[in-house]
Amino acid sequence: MSNQKIEHPAPSELRDGDGDYLHRLGEHIRDLRVRRGMTRAILARDSGVSIRYLAQLESGEGNISILRLRQVAQAMAIPLEDIVRVGPERAPELTLLGQFLSRLSPAQLTEAQTLLRNSFENRNRSKRIALIGLRGAGKSSLGQMLAAHLQIPFIELDEVIERVAGASISEIFSLYGQAAYRRYERRALDWLIENHDSFVLATGGSISTEPATFSELLTSCYTVWLKTDPAEHMARVIAQGDRRPMGDDREAMQDLERILIGREPMYRKADATVDTSGLDIKQSLIELTRKIPIFKQPATPEA
Repeated sequence: MSNQKIEHPAPSELRDGDGDYLHRLGEHIRDLRVRRGMTRAILARDSGVSIRYLAQLESGEGNISILRLRQVAQAMAIPLEDIVRVGPERAPELTLLGQFLSRLSPAQLTEAQTLLRNSFENRNRSKRIALIGLRGAGKSSLGQMLAAHLQIPFIELDEVIERVAGASISEIFSLYGQAAYRRYERRALDWLIENHDSFVLATGGSISTEPATFSELLTSCYTVWLKTDPAEHMARVIAQGDRRPMGDDREAMQDLERILIGREPMYRKADATVDTSGLDIKQSLIELTRKIPIFKQPATPEA
């Protein structure tokens, strides 16, 4: 773990708006971390940055170099994210498309996304059903029942990831970190899409935090967001004896709510939403089958 000296900006070095920027940056970094289900200790381990520095960064006391880099970006009238991006230059079409889309309203962006998805979606998309949502929403139990009802395979994405990686999920995280897990997650999804024309897929709750992987999922599968309120999520997870990734954190409920808030905009991009709050497993299955328009289903499937 890094023992680097932390350089804080002196009050005289701060320009107007710098303090506000550092606090917004800290909040954004914390949101990204929590949204991915990572504790500060896990991020410190995987990044080699000390917990102390991460805590200060998230509290708005970032390293002075962050502000210096921001000044360079502002001087060149270039977005900061373009300054830190390395690798091949973006295609001009992608740059221009990004600029065009940035001028659209949220409603227009949704319409543009739908038009693009319909134009370029995978031809077998309607036969592949992917369930997304937080742990405790019922993806595995409902997914197995739905697959049996539709007589198509049920697949847990984590099991495919383990086969692709040749290691268990816990081993991937402990030995290689979350970045490696994300790479295997994408490879596993690509393999499934290439080798299966139909299935019911239970995905990991954080798949929505990886835009490239989530975009592939939306384009190649009919996605359903299984949702419930945070208290019910927590109760179900605890009943399963699983409190990952929050352990015994006394702020577990607050973090769960923050995760849901952070992921909800992406979850809402699913083709359909099923709210399982207050429903038993049979009632949830009935609601789920009603949201799958591509198959002929009886009014009341057996649970």
